[in-house]
Amino acid sequence: MSELSHSGLINELQTRGMRLVDPRAGHDSRRGGAGPSDHKAITIGERTVMIPVHTAPSFDSPYLVDAPDDTGAARVTCEGREVATVRFPTRAKFYALRTADGIPYSHIAALHSRDVLATTVLQTCIRYESRKKTCQFCAIGQSLAAGRTVAHKTPAQLAEVAKAAVELDGVRHMVLTTGTPRGKDRGAAVMVDSARAIRAAVDLPLQAQVEPPEDDAWHARMAEAGIDSLGMHLEAVTPEVRQRIMPGKASVPLEKYWSSFEAAVRVFGRGQVSTYILAGLGDTREAILSTAERLCALGVYPFVVPFVPISGTPLESHPAPTPEFMASLLRPLGEMIVRAGIRSEDIKAGCGRCGACSALASYETLRVPAEGAA
Repeated sequence: MSELSHSGLINELQTRGMRLVDPRAGHDSRRGGAGPSDHKAITIGERTVMIPVHTAPSFDSPYLVDAPDDTGAARVTCEGREVATVRFPTRAKFYALRTADGIPYSHIAALHSRDVLATTVLQTCIRYESRKKTCQFCAIGQSLAAGRTVAHKTPAQLAEVAKAAVELDGVRHMVLTTGTPRGKDRGAAVMVDSARAIRAAVDLPLQAQVEPPEDDAWHARMAEAGIDSLGMHLEAVTPEVRQRIMPGKASVPLEKYWSSFEAAVRVFGRGQVSTYILAGLGDTREAILSTAERLCALGVYPFVVPFVPISGTPLESHPAPTPEFMASLLRPLGEMIVRAGIRSEDIKAGCGRCGACSALASYETLRVPAEGAA
């Protein structure tokens, strides 16, 4: 399958989801939590991606995935026509272990792709405490309520699990995200403590994800603690959409994000700062691409992913973006990223490097027309 067709298939599956012939094949799919949620990991060619399997669009998806054979391979069909063969990654070996106090390692961190470990350090958030303030797409409290995780992963727990994931499963980088706590650091302090413990235990590149801390000095503190790259997520790019979709988070003005992006790039370097943008929440194509152009100029990687309506959230019935809308974004965005010299493959750690939640990385590999070419 060509890279272009890989891009198109990934885009189709991530917007429309897929149905599993054998529901047991989704035993390692992720329900609830900080994200990616209601997804299942599959490998297409050389890329492992996250595909919705427990969402409203996926229940009506034209894409049907057969039960995997003994090697983990499975056919994907669309209206009876075979379109691809995919593979289901094997279950992480470190999931079989428990901490000294009996907590399953899977409650501390999760394997999000073939080689990336991810954790939500604080599974609580000041934005989630009130329906008037919560991000309408967020399911951070679901996995905690279901008993699949713990509210606060300690530095020692994170270090223990990270070391095991590297040794047993070949993990190559790690994402540390968090619910936003009270305090002007907006989660940076807990990232510093976590990173120091992990890096003392194992040589593993780390990405931290926080809201912009009030004091830009936290960027240097996080870097000194061993964090290699930083994510500060816009999610939506226009004030009206931000206020409607995430009223609590919108209290941090866009101007603060832009100034924090600039400060962070000075510390971490071009391409090592990123932001998550959820396409399909109401921002226009033009607004997203205009914002992405400004981000690329700053050296911030704009990780644009299709919005996935998660069960149990206020937006569970909100439509996912169409494959056509996503393709109209990702093709010019891939060219923009290449011209800016901030490809995903050069990110040291994090969601952009993993790329499993978007087809964007595939579009970065497509040929970029020369300047002035027709």
